[in-house]
Amino acid sequence: MNDSLHLVCPHCHVVNRVLEAKLVLGPHCGKCHKPLFTAHPVELTAATFAKHIERNDIPVLVDFWAPWCGPCKTMAPHFVQAAGMMEPRVRLAKVDTEAEQGLGAEYNIRSIPTLALFKGGREVARQAGAMPAQDIVRWATAQR
Repeated sequence: MNDSLHLVCPHCHVVNRVLEAKLVLGPHCGKCHKPLFTAHPVELTAATFAKHIERNDIPVLVDFWAPWCGPCKTMAPHFVQAAGMMEPRVRLAKVDTEAEQGLGAEYNIRSIPTLALFKGGREVARQAGAMPAQDIVRWATAQR
């Protein structure tokens, strides 16, 4: 299989090209040499959001949350667990809507936590409310 995918590095945000067949081998960034998958969600900001959503050839599941939100705090370890279960098929990311209010407004986030699944730069599904890891995986998989 010679199909390659573009993957944005969660550390330096450089776009890498990786053979799809090599995803399971734990690819590293060509620039910073750190792993492209860490079994942890990527923290996105206004400066990095568009690149990750538009340039990753795999779906990106974003948790819009805030530090003062109880359900968000409850779901946080489940979202990390889901990252370990879904990578490298899906990139998981988090947006702190308190720090990144512009992104919350741009994506019309009305309740938190809200999960939004992006493919090819477009939002394709959305789900509000805290979920355990298995439900996050099940919901995101059903949308793909």
